Amino acid sequence: MPQLDPAPWFAILIFSWSILLTMLPPKVLAHEFPNDPTTQSTEKPKTEAWNWPWH
Repeated sequence: MPQLDPAPWFAILIFSWSILLTMLPPKVLAHEFPNDPTTQSTEKPKTEAWNWPWH
């Protein structure tokens, strides 16, 4: 049964993955986000206690 012979299919698999791995990472790494995130201030916001009567 020729379907069980791994020789041509393994070569095709390795060849296709090598092409995929040489073309995709540069395209993905070249992507830039339109909005760069801004850094937030390190000051903690002042919180006040709630003086509600809980009865």
